[in-house]
Amino acid sequence: MTDGVIEIYKDINMGQSWFRSGVLVRASHTVLTWIITLTLLLHNTDLRRCEERGDLLLPLLFFLLVVLSVLLYFAVSLMDPGFVLSDSEKAVQGSSEEMDSMIAQPSTPRLRRCGYCLLQQPMRAKHCQTCKRCVRRFDHHCPWLENCVGERNHRWFVVYLLVQLLALLWALHIALSGISPGSTWDLWFRVNGFLLAALGVVGVFSVVVLLLLCCHLYLVSISCTTWEFMSRHRISYLKHCGDEENPFDRGVFCNLWDFFCICGTVMWEKVYARNASDPV
Repeated sequence: MTDGVIEIYKDINMGQSWFRSGVLVRASHTVLTWIITLTLLLHNTDLRRCEERGDLLLPLLFFLLVVLSVLLYFAVSLMDPGFVLSDSEKAVQGSSEEMDSMIAQPSTPRLRRCGYCLLQQPMRAKHCQTCKRCVRRFDHHCPWLENCVGERNHRWFVVYLLVQLLALLWALHIALSGISPGSTWDLWFRVNGFLLAALGVVGVFSVVVLLLLCCHLYLVSISCTTWEFMSRHRISYLKHCGDEENPFDRGVFCNLWDFFCICGTVMWEKVYARNASDPV
């Protein structure tokens, strides 16, 4: 009896760990994507009519765009968002001596320790309660990705949103092109049921992704993260700044250039001093 209870408990823990690992979320995203894609391809839509005429360019481009969006989804979902390394992890990467010497500089104040994992937090880092780790330049934890968005994957998250929005808007147009008339409402719903369901799902996701993309592009343009924007009154290095003051803002063009074109991580372990006119 006891062995049976232990086995059930192990199965429950295994199921919870699978859910926490994001397998179900990622599988749901993939299955839903391909169900909608097949629905659009199998009904009498513009894509189907192009196939029947032998014009395969548009169906192929749409298929490649969907594949690209799925690949970007998995890349951002599985990518290290910029977890703060422990001393042992820094030593493995060979960066421990450089980091220690930088932290030990007299001009550098002592770094804040995380109250959960007890690691020294660089500026702009935050502990994620879901991932159980501190993330460099933390933006937010995305439940649809089942991963944090931080310093290392934030730009790819924005690129993914852009590609996803293009795929959704195109799918919206394709779904609308396949809606056929019916003599009665009942017949019309029966003929277009699957397309209407796909249209509803695609429409909702289009609005959500559009809003997310606009918000992130705005925050990127002012060099601010979602966490900093929402919680600046509680963040030690921002709560003493004015409502319109952002110590990381270098102007729209420089902010966008740094975000999209500059590869590598910023050494936030070093707390920068602000002069009269120089940003952090």
